[in-house]
Formats: sequence, C-alpha cells, structure tokens
Amino acid sequence: MTRLLKTLFVLLGLLLAPSFATAQDGRVQRTERIAAELVAMSQGAAPGSTAIVAVRQDIEPSWHTYWRNPGDSGGPTSLTWTLPAGVEAGDIVWPLPERQRLKSLMNYGYSGQVYLPVPVTIPADARPGATLPLRVKALFFVCSAEMCVPDELTLSLDLPLRDGAAPLDPRHGAAIRRIVETAPRPAGITARITLRDGAAVLSAAGGPLAGRDPGPSYFFPFEQGVIAHAAAQSGAYGPQGLTLALTPDRGFAQAQQPIRGVLATALGAFEITAGPGASLPETSGSGDLPPAPDGGSGEAAETGSGPGFLQAALFALLGGVILNLMPCVFPILAMKAAALAGAAHDAPRARRDGLAFLAGVLTTFLLLAGLLLALRAAGQAAGWGFQLQSPAVIAGLAMLMLAVGLNLSGVFHVGAGLQGVGSGPLARLGGTAAAFLTGVLAVVVAAPCTAPFMAVALGSALLMPWPLALTVFLMLGLGLALPYVLVSLTPGLLSRLPRPGPWMERLKGLLAFPMYGAALWLVWVFGRQTGADALGLLFLTGLLLALGAWLLGLAQGERALGRRARLTAIAGVLALILAAAGGVVAVRLPVETPGTAAADGGAGLPAAPWSARAVETALAEGRPVLVNFTADWCVTCKINEAGALHSARTGRAFRDANAVYLVGDWTRRDDAITTELRRHGRSGVPLYLLYTPGRAEPRILPQLLTEGVVIEALGR
Repeated sequence: MTRLLKTLFVLLGLLLAPSFATAQDGRVQRTERIAAELVAMSQGAAPGSTAIVAVRQDIEPSWHTYWRNPGDSGGPTSLTWTLPAGVEAGDIVWPLPERQRLKSLMNYGYSGQVYLPVPVTIPADARPGATLPLRVKALFFVCSAEMCVPDELTLSLDLPLRDGAAPLDPRHGAAIRRIVETAPRPAGITARITLRDGAAVLSAAGGPLAGRDPGPSYFFPFEQGVIAHAAAQSGAYGPQGLTLALTPDRGFAQAQQPIRGVLATALGAFEITAGPGASLPETSGSGDLPPAPDGGSGEAAETGSGPGFLQAALFALLGGVILNLMPCVFPILAMKAAALAGAAHDAPRARRDGLAFLAGVLTTFLLLAGLLLALRAAGQAAGWGFQLQSPAVIAGLAMLMLAVGLNLSGVFHVGAGLQGVGSGPLARLGGTAAAFLTGVLAVVVAAPCTAPFMAVALGSALLMPWPLALTVFLMLGLGLALPYVLVSLTPGLLSRLPRPGPWMERLKGLLAFPMYGAALWLVWVFGRQTGADALGLLFLTGLLLALGAWLLGLAQGERALGRRARLTAIAGVLALILAAAGGVVAVRLPVETPGTAAADGGAGLPAAPWSARAVETALAEGRPVLVNFTADWCVTCKINEAGALHSARTGRAFRDANAVYLVGDWTRRDDAITTELRRHGRSGVPLYLLYTPGRAEPRILPQLLTEGVVIEALGR
C-alpha cells in the first residue's frame, strides 16, 4: 500500500509539473543486499553551473556499506564515471557515518537509506534543451555481521540542460540538499595532536567550538591505521575548544603529515587538520566530555551472544580431540597406527614423529584458516570444508588416497630403500617428513567432518579479528593431533606394542583398504558434483595411475636386483602423465544439470530443497519444519541421514507431526546456504534447524543425531 501511494504521488507530480524536461533517473539496480540509483538534486542544470547528483543506496536490514575510511574492515564505496566531453565529476560529499561496533572491531558506515552526493561540472558551451547522459559504475562493499560481498552496479541518469536555475527534484532534492548542507566541512578550527603518556592527545580550538560546550564528541580519521578505531575516546572541554585522548594505531608514528579527519560534536561535524604540536591553550578545564554513544545498525547485539575467545579456543580444542572419532578420520587413524607401530620401541624416533605430525597438522590448519579468512575478507561466502566444494580438489584427493593405498599394498615404494619394515605410508620419505605429511593429510581429510563443540568454535572464530581467529583454528589442530602426540611422548604406552616383525607388513597391507575405501567415497562425491562423463574420465585416470604405479614398482624391483629397467620406468612415467591429463579434462567438463525428479528423504519421507520462502510457507500453514543442511562430502551428515533421518520410525514421526523436511545441499558452493549457516553461528555442515509455528527462532539440534533425538524434537 505504501509503495502504491508513493507511485500515485509521483505520477500526480509529473502530471502537474511544467512542460519542460526533468531529469530522468535510470532504472534502479538491485542485488539481494542493496538497491541503488543515480538521482539529481534539481530537475535540470544550466550551462557553466555545477549540478549535484547523488548515488542513492537503499540497504537491506542487517547490512551496511562504508564511509571513506571503513574502519577495521570493509571498504569504501568507489565510483567510476563515464561522462560526455567537458563534463567532470568531483569527489563524493560524504555524510557523517554511523559507528558500527562488531565485537572488538569498529567500522564506519551507513545503513538503511543514504545519499552520496557528487558535484558535476557542466561545460559553459553546453546547449540548453539537450540532455547529458551520466553513467557511473558503483562498487559497494555490503557487509553484515557474518560476511561481506562486493556488489558492483552500473547506474545511469539523463540530466536535462536548461537556462537558469532549476527547481528541486520532488522526490530526492530536499534529502540531497540537506546532506550537502550538513556534511562535515572546514569551519576555521585549529587543531594539534601530540603523544602524551602513550595516548595521542588531540586538541581543537576556535570557530564554532569557542565559548560553547561541544557535548559528546568523536574524531573520525580519514586514514586507516593511524588511530585505533575501536578504542574509547575520552576528553574535556574549555573556553576555546576541546581535547580528546585517542589511542594511536600502528601507523601513527610513521605519519609524516598532519592527521586529517572529521570532529563530530553536538554542535555539528567539522573537517579538521591536526598538525603535530603541543596542546592548544584553553581546550580543557571546564568539564569532562560525555562519551559519544556507539552508533550503527546493531550487529554487535546480534553477535555478542556467541562464545568469547577463551571459550571458543577451549571448544576448538575439545572438538579437535573428538574429531579423531569421526568416520572421515578413520583412514588417517590407520596411517597413524602404522607409524606408531613402526616406532614403538624407538622412543627418540617416536618423539620426533609425534612432534613432526603435530607440526604438519598445525601448519595445514594455519594455511587453510588463512585462506578461508582471506576469501571471506574478499567477500567470498566460504566456510569450513570449503575446499571440498571444488571437484578438482575432490578428484586430487581421490587419486592421492588411491596412491597411498597402492603404496601400502607394496605396489610401489616412495624413496630408495625397500627395508624399514614397520614404516607407515609415506614413510619412505624418511620418518620426520612422513610424519609431517601424515599430519597434512589428516587435516585435509578431516575437513568433511564436524565434531561436537567445533561448530560453535569455528562459527565464532570467523567473526573475530584474524589473530584470534587463527588461534582458534590452531587450537582445533592441537586437539586433532593431541592423542597421537601424547602416545608418542609416553614410553610406557609405546612399550606395550609388540616389537617390529613380519606382522607389520601384513598390517600395512590391511591398512591399505581404508585408503581404497576413502578413494571410492571421494570418487562418488566427485560424480555427484559433476556428472557421468566426468566420473568415467576419473575412473580412467585412476586406472592409469594404478598402471603407472605398478610399472614404477616393477622398475624399482629390477633396480634393487642390479638390473636396468629404463623402458619400464619410462612407460610408468608416461602412464602417470596420461593420468594427470585425464584428471584435468575430467574436472574441466561442464557440470551436468541434475534432474528435476522429486527428492526423497528415505523411508518414503519426501524432501524439498531449502529456501527461506519454503520455510515461511510451511510455517504459515501451521506446519513444523526440519531443515537439514548437508553435503555429499560430509561423512557425519550421511551417517546421521542413514541412521536417524531416513529411518521408518522417523518417517512416521514426520507424518504424525505433519512436518516438512527441507534439505539445503552444500555439496557445491551455495552462498545462500553459507549465509544461513553464518546466521546461526556455524561455519560448516551439518546443521539441523527445527522451526515451530509461533516461535521466532528455530531450535538447533545436535550435530550427532539419533532417531530418539529427532522423534523427541518433533514430538515437542
């Protein structure tokens, strides 16, 4: 109704307007997070004048864009103009920003509706009656408490030329003029800044500050890295002005020029330039300034309920320990068992292997966490296990698992020596290197699993500053490696293992089969991500890999007997090259579009794809909704589905409760699902949400499900 009334008023205004041309706004451009358009303050412009146009942003709730200095994260809005000859666009006239606190971060930006005015110079030889086509490519960094997305929109405006001054645009003119009139600007204020007792003391005097109480005051620096944005600003005022105590940031000492910014007070907001020097006289002594309240859009309240750093680190440690019991880590347990058996009666070697394994785990967690945080900072919607959403990564891991299995089966050996009974896979590289690589592989393969405590810890870590987030990820790695490290550092436990002997070769052969099983599972995931043609090529890749490994193994055996096996080795290398080429072709094939057949949750339980609209529709019908966020590469998800969600008893419970079952499939990248996971404090799958009519928020079910848990939840 409101939109209809607005439309009627606009049409009425156009009908009653004079017959001269008016500025024609380009079509409003939209994304899921922001709508934007290029609008004019006046209904036209005169030759030789300066017109004011503005980029109007209509930002969705819980999202925000940024000021010229975004603060501790994000990026400012940037404009790239395409203009007729002789027309020039000036700099953005930035309105005073909100202060948006997010845990320990402070950002400067805008929410709701905001105009960014820009002066446009019209050439004097422009012809009245003509129209100037203005085009601008606007890049917005649109962020919420969970993620940032760079949205690029191309906006346009046809600005008519006329003689004399044009009246204000009836829709946007008054708002733009108000921003232009109230935007921070120089006001004859003198400012100085100096270091005193570790604080950067800013003093400002004269102009509108003289003889008046400025009220709550805050300094917004134009540059990042000079003043700590999140630190409190306290101060006092005097007869001529005010003094603020700021916290210097890492770049303060390197600043070789005066510090510029906006001083916001109850009297108004003013641009100031603070040169180095002693505090100005009479800028304190009359009283203390009240603290300026945090502004912003409320993200702090939304995320403040999550665990703090220490709790998140503890949860990560516990989750890492429990991760050793998850099914996707079983192949790595086999590798660690072989390595432990080989070093059971060699305490120094066991200690070295244990610490090398720990180093491999922590290094890989650090690299994965750094990449994840970098992707999110660049606006990508990424979460735990993000690398497994890539078919290329899945194919590479499948072939790696196959190669490790062939190595354990004795088909080939890595390195020169065939002795060294009791070594685990990869151990032919040497004990320390083998243990390190085993740690690397443990992290890569553990990614499909999410253990209890992990989800909350990682979900909170992704909202923390990067040093704290990396620490939480390292605690998770420490938990994963801890059982193995403790055993390797405890001679009493090692001494209970039997001494090396022929039984260890049989053990290695047996441990090859978990590797083959892991390879088959990854191939199945690859097929689900791509299609039949790519799957067939990957099978061929595996066959060529096995052939190449067998030929190289024959060549190794011949050389051990003192014979030359050059042709066999060359044939083996050629087979491996063909295998690599086949893998590259497989991952580059177009993804097959899945069929449109109705989904089935098992045991006759119908499943529909998840969407926010589907949840709202079911709740409007008075039906409870269970949402299963899952992925084919998530082993924990598949075990929960087979044992708890797809059973006959669970199906009857769904029918009795008239419940709707929705599935959010995260096998391949889906930004909407990633955003929903973040909204509930999670960074990966599985996540189970039970919505009930009449309740605003869903109930989050445990990550390890049983029939009883699901049936009891539906019964409520």
